[in-house]
Amino acid sequence: MPDFSFPTTTIEPELLVASCTASGIVLFRNDAWVDLFGKQPALWSTLVEDDAQLAAQNLKEASGGSLVTNAVFMVNRPERDLPLPVLLHFIPVPPQSEPRNSNERLVMVTGEILSEPVSWTENQTAKHRMETLGRMTMGIAHDFNNLLSGILGHVELIRSDATLGPSLMEHLITIEKAAIDGSALVNKIQRYIRQETQASFEQVDVVGLVQDCVILTRPYWYNEPRRQGISIDLFFKPIELPPILGSPSELRDVFVNLILNAVQALPTGGQISIVCQKKRNEILVKVTDTGVGMSENVRSRIFEPLFSTKGVRGSGMGLAVAFGIVREHEGSIDVESELGKGTTFSLSFTPSSSKVPVTTSPNLAEAVRPSTVLVVDDEEMVRTVIDRLLSLRGHSVSSVDSAFAALEALSSGSFDVVISDQGMPEMSGRELAHQIRNLYPDLPVILLTGDTDLTFDPAEIECVVTK
Repeated sequence: MPDFSFPTTTIEPELLVASCTASGIVLFRNDAWVDLFGKQPALWSTLVEDDAQLAAQNLKEASGGSLVTNAVFMVNRPERDLPLPVLLHFIPVPPQSEPRNSNERLVMVTGEILSEPVSWTENQTAKHRMETLGRMTMGIAHDFNNLLSGILGHVELIRSDATLGPSLMEHLITIEKAAIDGSALVNKIQRYIRQETQASFEQVDVVGLVQDCVILTRPYWYNEPRRQGISIDLFFKPIELPPILGSPSELRDVFVNLILNAVQALPTGGQISIVCQKKRNEILVKVTDTGVGMSENVRSRIFEPLFSTKGVRGSGMGLAVAFGIVREHEGSIDVESELGKGTTFSLSFTPSSSKVPVTTSPNLAEAVRPSTVLVVDDEEMVRTVIDRLLSLRGHSVSSVDSAFAALEALSSGSFDVVISDQGMPEMSGRELAHQIRNLYPDLPVILLTGDTDLTFDPAEIECVVTK
């Protein structure tokens, strides 16, 4: 039991006294009891739900003659964010004469208000803040997915322009890749908050991915150091290796992080080398720098969450996350380092034994008959993109900004399918689908969501599409 002490502020540590029958009928309450619990007829109405049930059970035991002491309960108080702990004792009162029934037996309840230790309060407050932060992050992640959906949608629209030159197409591919990576990062945040793992992997060309990371980080290891009069050379020679199963965006995060760490270990310049090779039945990647190195104490803790040698410049999560990603890919990551002699990170992965099936995407304009579509989304940019993309494929599209507007449109028009966002104010996409199924049983509904929660009732929703 926590080491509680008496409070010094807010509520005076007076003795709480009440008497009642076994059935809970209150006979007496002193002022201290009334100040804490109030005058409600129900003796335990201000206790949290589980505690109220336990208090009623204790009362029942005491009415049967058993002494119940040192029971801690949590009382909800309007002026407090957290419930207030109270210590109660349930004391059976010997009857002067045998009562007519057990419900008439009397129980005296005494107790005292407890004040939790400061550390306990701080822990509970921190937990509450983290839960609030998690909810806020999920909302922000949803909004980011909407923005990225708009970017990717407009990229697709621009691509349909036959006059687009090779130079603009190259920039377009870069924008698309950045948006896809951003979407994957948002998805990873959502899965982390829900404690989910990667649902499925794809075949990844590790060498090509590392080469992309070298190009992506060039401003950090080449341009910026030279502006400061520092020379950093990065050596990497692509070779042909078998693919592995994994998540390209997550692995890209790992290698970018390792390259940036190597740059930070070279404050006066030096060399970074990245070597990919196949050894026995493993794909090995080694990232080596000739930088300041690490002591044995630092090296042994480098993958610990929140451990950082960068002070305010580091979160201490980069290598911890990298370690988790590599483990999620059933690989390993090790580090060798010595002060003044540089650092080598060694990563190993198992080659994929399966072949990637070659599929060709159908021409949707030819494969799907033109349909009349109702698009429902509270984000104007998303509605516009979906409208244009579907129109390019020959569909007739109407769009509305809410579920209620959708029901009104359905009552006055005929549609072949409804495409609805999930997260909307007033009525969600799932709730709209339920209403549509009741009113129009044969009308299919496709749900769009910027979240990772893809659960749905197949009796009401045809399928779920992530943004």
